[in-house]
Amino acid sequence: MSYESSKGNITIAVAGDAMITRRMSPFKENQFLELVNLIRNADASVVNIEMLFHDFEMSWNMKDTVSFQVSEPRNLEELKWMGFDAVTTANNHSYDYSEAGFMKTLEFCDKFKISHAGGGRNLDEARAPSYLDTPGGRVAIMGATTTFSDESRAGRGRPDFPGKPGLNALRHDVIHHVPESVFQVLERAKHELGYQEEEDNKIRFTPFLGEKYSGHDRTKFLNGKFLKAQNFSVETLCNEEDLQGIAHWIRGAGKAADFLIYGTHCHESGPEGEYHGGSRLSPPAFLREFAHFAIDQGCHMFLAHGPHFLRGIEIYKNRPIFYSLGNFIFQNETVRRVPDPAYRGMGLSYDHTPGDWGLERSLGETVGFAADPVFYRSAVPVCRYENGELKEVLIYPIELGFGQPMSQRGRPVLADSRVAQDVLKWLQRLSKPYGTNIEIKGDLGIIKV
Repeated sequence: MSYESSKGNITIAVAGDAMITRRMSPFKENQFLELVNLIRNADASVVNIEMLFHDFEMSWNMKDTVSFQVSEPRNLEELKWMGFDAVTTANNHSYDYSEAGFMKTLEFCDKFKISHAGGGRNLDEARAPSYLDTPGGRVAIMGATTTFSDESRAGRGRPDFPGKPGLNALRHDVIHHVPESVFQVLERAKHELGYQEEEDNKIRFTPFLGEKYSGHDRTKFLNGKFLKAQNFSVETLCNEEDLQGIAHWIRGAGKAADFLIYGTHCHESGPEGEYHGGSRLSPPAFLREFAHFAIDQGCHMFLAHGPHFLRGIEIYKNRPIFYSLGNFIFQNETVRRVPDPAYRGMGLSYDHTPGDWGLERSLGETVGFAADPVFYRSAVPVCRYENGELKEVLIYPIELGFGQPMSQRGRPVLADSRVAQDVLKWLQRLSKPYGTNIEIKGDLGIIKV
């Protein structure tokens, strides 16, 4: 006897950030229902929830921002209704309502029987995969974030002490290469301002970049790391300790599952600008390093999200890397309730309501997200594997109601032809530097492997 699920034939649909604050199931447009069926018909479907789900049982986190993202728990059922089997949970909004809000979100995922990855009661649980059993094989989903607050990081336990709840954080270093003349000025400023003694006291606790730059002239100043070099440049590197801890769980998942997916939330862009002149369209070098690393460890797919718009696609070792899938649901302005700091941060008073807060974020829909269509155009890739190997990626452009009032926009539908062509040409341009060829056939993008 041979199992059908052992043949390695599977379709996997992936999407970017779901910032969902309203129901999805009442709507009946053809473009919407076709998108829902596309997600449902895949053997496995995964999305990132950049949103907490609870009933405001806990206090907010005192952070320097005006955005506190929380949704009614029943909206997790709406994602499930759309066809999503699993969610990743690690992102910069995971601790908007501190540890209690994040852990309550994971509890609601369990309650509504949605697999989740990226957070847990300790670091190993946050790094561990969530599994899906599908007709096409067993799928392991893992999640991490490169954009986070220090308090949100999960911590490892000890035999005599429990670990710290939180998310799976991938730290990274930013190294500034500067000419000798600038390096000497930094050294003098540090000495004259009295920072040298403080750094000397910390040196044994905060090693500077391990062995890679041993022997180089290097200094720390105002939380920046600097190396003496011939020219100015910026370098980013993944934290080696985090890489190896993540690799441990990827390799373990490879023994227990047929297909491995890694999702990563990353708001950072690349000042090193290897492909796009340092613009936000370019992922940081450390994210590309991590994507290649994850696939080298055994992942079949790597997907990123975070900047709220699409970035390029790379096929590495015949496995897809999506450097940002943008937004899938973008209802971040219609939060039911927001705490006092969110109002005060925008100059609002006790006389204002959440509707005022949502509209004020865009100064009456004239600036920011609401004023730029790039945040309301995205795509849902469906990856088809045969005999365990990627055969093609089908890219379905979507639009999220740019230009609609706040009460309407943010819900995805399959894009009309004009927007679909713009989305696919955007992806063609941003994917070309990676050697990826996207064929446009009608309103569908196709990558053949």
